[in-house]
Amino acid sequence: MRTKYPGIKIPRHVAIIMDGNGRWAKQRGLPRIAGHREGVNSIIEIMKACHELNIKYLTLFAFSTENWSRPESEVKALM
Repeated sequence: MRTKYPGIKIPRHVAIIMDGNGRWAKQRGLPRIAGHREGVNSIIEIMKACHELNIKYLTLFAFSTENWSRPESEVKALM
């Protein structure tokens, strides 16, 4: 499938480490979960872009083992 960007090499696989959503929210005086919701919105836009660019694989690293030590309410919201 061709893209609308001829001559530009588009990767087959994009990997993203999601980090900073909680800090983003805190800087704006919002609860951490608001940052996580914005992260979801960003991922939706990234998925659309990957589809448009015919990027076949998208890997998201969204939750590490250290994240289990967050407050239970935050972990539940993320799950």
